[in-house]
Amino acid sequence: MVKVTDVAHDLVIVANRLPVDRVTLPSGRKVWRKSPGGLVAAIEPVMRTHGGGVWIGWAGGTNQKLKPFEDEGLSLVPMSMSAEEIEGHYEGFSNATLWPLYHDVVAKPAFHREWWDEYVKVNRRFAEKAAELAAEKGTVWVHDYQLQLVPQMLRDLRPDLRIGFYLHIPFPPAELFRQLPWRRQLLEGLLGADLVGFQLPEAAANFVRLVRQRVGHKTHRDLVYLPDGRTVRAAAFPISIDSAGFEELARSPEVVERAKAIREALGNPRRIFLGIDRLDYTKGIYARLRAYSELINDGHFDVEDAVFVQVAVPSREQVEQYRILRDEIERLVGRINGDLGRIGRPAISYLHTSYPRDEMAALYRAADIMVVTPYRDGMNLVCKEYVACRVEEDGALVLSEFAGAADELKQAWLVNPYDINGMKAALLEAYRADGKELSRRMRAMRKTISQHDVKAWAASFMTELEDVPHHTKNPRPISRS
Repeated sequence: MVKVTDVAHDLVIVANRLPVDRVTLPSGRKVWRKSPGGLVAAIEPVMRTHGGGVWIGWAGGTNQKLKPFEDEGLSLVPMSMSAEEIEGHYEGFSNATLWPLYHDVVAKPAFHREWWDEYVKVNRRFAEKAAELAAEKGTVWVHDYQLQLVPQMLRDLRPDLRIGFYLHIPFPPAELFRQLPWRRQLLEGLLGADLVGFQLPEAAANFVRLVRQRVGHKTHRDLVYLPDGRTVRAAAFPISIDSAGFEELARSPEVVERAKAIREALGNPRRIFLGIDRLDYTKGIYARLRAYSELINDGHFDVEDAVFVQVAVPSREQVEQYRILRDEIERLVGRINGDLGRIGRPAISYLHTSYPRDEMAALYRAADIMVVTPYRDGMNLVCKEYVACRVEEDGALVLSEFAGAADELKQAWLVNPYDINGMKAALLEAYRADGKELSRRMRAMRKTISQHDVKAWAASFMTELEDVPHHTKNPRPISRS
């Protein structure tokens, strides 16, 4: 057992990244700035409601000398990575092996033993830091696919802790997961947690089925019975957003004025379509823009009537597949605008950048139709942010049925992103929908996300984590691989 330090925390959040990034101002001064992304938006309110907690995460880069600090009231502990660890753990095993494998093999995963070795090494260091900072009988909540070995490593170091794990991306079916050479090690790593959370029920069922088949533990419904008397529960906890916070921001005079300015800058078209995604091959950006361009080419609407604003947030640009994707999308945008645009009226307004929260809210308010069409997505919080910002109960959401959010936002125009004609039909229907139809759909979706916001998500996970019982069964696991 690891000795607890003098500064011990009842709640420890362990994630691949800190909720802030190190940025250099034009003056040369380095400051911390809140990171974009769903994980940060989801966890920050949890930290604020659990005073005394600490967040452990990588600060980005290879700086080895960063010390723990506070930012806007949050206690943060930066972890370092060497260039070899970034290449092997982050760019390699996490994002070139696990990411494509867990997203239905939209891209081909690569399996390299050297990457696995770095993944194990980094996971162990995160587990050791959590063991050092957690109070006796404290709670540690580990997040996402980069750290799937941490729960069992932490259990070995600190058996007194209550440990939760939450996977923010999809969890694949057995037919895909068993490709992984280290499949059993990952399953056993996750079994170190008392509660393993997923976005959707089928993901939890996939996990329990794999544990039974590949590790050999006795299972019953959503429970796994371990030989040491522990019970592990696997369940769905669909993640959400701070819906009240987004609504308040969307109603602010500054955001309202900015939304008007955006529409004016775009020429006050009849309809503005909007896509906001990380630049990732799972997001379906290329097919979406192609479908939209075909609608213009087919004469359903003109560039004077509509424009598509696509924000592509830079992502993992050191990874070759992402550089190739950026080039492909930018060539497509150039070709579409060259063929269909007019002076001052591009068919697609393409922006390869990230925006602060208030600018995002203004874009959500300015847009008439939000288009979220990933090939696979654990949840997708952008569509929920859009709904939260539609305070006038108008606007349309075109949403992939392969996004986790489709299970909740059933009033969206649901599409199969692989079906270009089907996507065109949905975009056109949303474009032509009358105000009554838009209001009916949006009102129902807004009710859903207001009732199931990020606080409710965190509360339900924490409540379940405290309630996972021990068992008195006598399971006899059989040897599997």
